[in-house]
Amino acid sequence: MPCYSTMNLSASRHPTISYRPIQPADLEVLVKIHGDLFPIRYEIEFFHNVVHGRDIVSWGAVDRSRPNGESDELIGFVTARIVMAKESEIEDMLRFDKSRSDQTLVYILTLGVVESYRNFGIATSLIREVIKYASNMPNCRAVYLHVISYNNSAIHLYQKMSFLCIRRLHAFYFINGQHYDAYLFIYYVNGGRSPCSPLELVTLLVTYMRRGLKLVTARVWKKGEKNVPKRVKYRDKGCLLPMTQSKRSITIEGADTDHV
Repeated sequence: MPCYSTMNLSASRHPTISYRPIQPADLEVLVKIHGDLFPIRYEIEFFHNVVHGRDIVSWGAVDRSRPNGESDELIGFVTARIVMAKESEIEDMLRFDKSRSDQTLVYILTLGVVESYRNFGIATSLIREVIKYASNMPNCRAVYLHVISYNNSAIHLYQKMSFLCIRRLHAFYFINGQHYDAYLFIYYVNGGRSPCSPLELVTLLVTYMRRGLKLVTARVWKKGEKNVPKRVKYRDKGCLLPMTQSKRSITIEGADTDHV
């Protein structure tokens, strides 16, 4: 679950931002930033895999204008993993030769930028690094990720970068005892595309929404019959059901943050 949150560092008025791979020397800072930014407590193995490039690719952002030996210290990062298309949750949203077993995808794991370095286009540049990396892999067909449903700024960012929102996942996240929906975003590369035409895709989404509305209406009506006296008429105001029922349960500790 990529995140985009806060850390107490001051940025110069005109920072000189550059991007590089995350290195073993970044381990301590990377752990600290994740701890400060995210309510999720990642296992130390995750960070070792990131800095040593074990099944995870990563990019770090640094401010070359920072003084006192801090010019190479991370102020932003993105981590991602290569997954096989056949084994991914979005296989049905890809048009590719399924007889080939070498088709891959890139899944964005975490994305973070220190608060004082917001609005410098760092998150956008980090995502572009991922897209460029995926585009240079001939067998890669898409970059994808999940965004928690209330993170409007992240949703706007991905839409601005031409990611397509292809699904809403009901109760995908479980955070501090509460369920949250997620959006699934995808960016096609190297000729990857949806198995449906634009018209077919819209039709499919409308069908999902209609089925979901009927289902939730029936459930609310049934619940209302149990809780409301027979003489009282119950009117269901209706609600929108997400397009799929896939779930992910994550227990998170700590203060609220924006999640991508």
